[in-house]
Amino acid sequence: MELDIQCEEMNPSRWAELLSTMKSCKTIRLDDCNLSSSNCEDLSSIISMNPSLTELKLNNNELGDAGMEYLCKGLLMPSCRLQKLWLQNCNLTSASCETLRSVLSAQPSLTELHVGDNKLGTSGVKVLCQGMMNPNCKLQKLQLEYCELTGDIVEALNAALQSKPTLKELSLSNNTLGDTAVKQLCRGLVEASCNLELLHLENCGITSDTCWEISAVLSNKSSLIDLSVGDNKIGDSGLALLCQGLMHPNCKIQKLWLWDCDLTSASCKDLSRLISTKETLTEISLIDNNLRDSGMEMLCQALKDPKSKLQELWIRECGLTTACCKAVSSALSVNKHLKVLHMGENKLGDAGVELMCEGLLHPNCNIQSLWLGNCDLTATCCATLATVIATKQCLTELDLSYNSLEDEGVRKICEALRNPSCNVQQLILYDIFWSSEVDDELRALEESKPEVKIIS
Repeated sequence: MELDIQCEEMNPSRWAELLSTMKSCKTIRLDDCNLSSSNCEDLSSIISMNPSLTELKLNNNELGDAGMEYLCKGLLMPSCRLQKLWLQNCNLTSASCETLRSVLSAQPSLTELHVGDNKLGTSGVKVLCQGMMNPNCKLQKLQLEYCELTGDIVEALNAALQSKPTLKELSLSNNTLGDTAVKQLCRGLVEASCNLELLHLENCGITSDTCWEISAVLSNKSSLIDLSVGDNKIGDSGLALLCQGLMHPNCKIQKLWLWDCDLTSASCKDLSRLISTKETLTEISLIDNNLRDSGMEMLCQALKDPKSKLQELWIRECGLTTACCKAVSSALSVNKHLKVLHMGENKLGDAGVELMCEGLLHPNCNIQSLWLGNCDLTATCCATLATVIATKQCLTELDLSYNSLEDEGVRKICEALRNPSCNVQQLILYDIFWSSEVDDELRALEESKPEVKIIS
């Protein structure tokens, strides 16, 4: 049984009603429910008396350190079998870390701990690391984003990583670690017996100086399949260093996020080589990099390589125009693997999208999710888009937000959605203005085809 409630104010009668339900739940999710420490006393009892409970999610509630104390009483009971604990943005401080350390040391069932967006600080997470080093701890996923960590945390983290081969995922994004600390962390990862699969270091103050060490992790840890270094100023020189590790035969990377990394078209030669030859790579994000049309054309050439197995390409806000759309269309008509294409916030224009539609309509194209928000589109391209919507049965999600489609364009899209061959399940139309008559038509469409969700 599963209890999944979000964004609901809990009055006493409603809370009492839910408590009786929780006694038999396997999963309890209560994000954004205005819970406080008093609710945690009840939840502690549920944890201790419900051995079937394996997941507890309490993100975005004002639990505080007092609430954590209550929760841990239940978590420390021998009857507790909790595996996943989510406490993001719960107003916890370093004081909660001593309590959590006890849980990590005593509770081998706990495999996931998400405590991001809490002011735990370096001193608090050092205490958590002590708990991780206990032989009883079997933690596999640790999320520490926005925890006000500094470079001083790395020595404790490395010691924990060395003793914890079970750890698969580590997220340290949005902490001011800096180059020196991340270099130290990477050297620890190379030496440790850990089998890390996911490493997220977004917005950690990394520059090109650290990329050689990250590259060494990639070439030494074949277990690492998900790397995110977005929002770090690594530049083209840093990307070139990363690619040495990414191209190593030992590297089995699947997901690579490089958004807002100060990359230019100069990086696209290395990226193209990676996309065309690294058959494990299925997802890459290059959002908010100034790649321009020349860079995109190189990427499209790589997508046409038979060895490319890329399924998701995120290329939003990359300085693209109509000029690259013929190359995109050509790639779409050849590549059978690409399922998700995010090209929003580029000045593609009606002419560019009409060119892309030629590729989208090709039998080889298997696009499922297409994002074209804020691409300078008007009603002019909607007839062609409507043809894609009505005939391309693989297409299930389309975003056309922030474009001047007006009544004429929206009506053409709606007509396509009514087609029996259309399989679109989600149409996103944020910030598009239409008349009350068209609004009525949209509502009627949703009623006649309940499987279609129109988000506006």
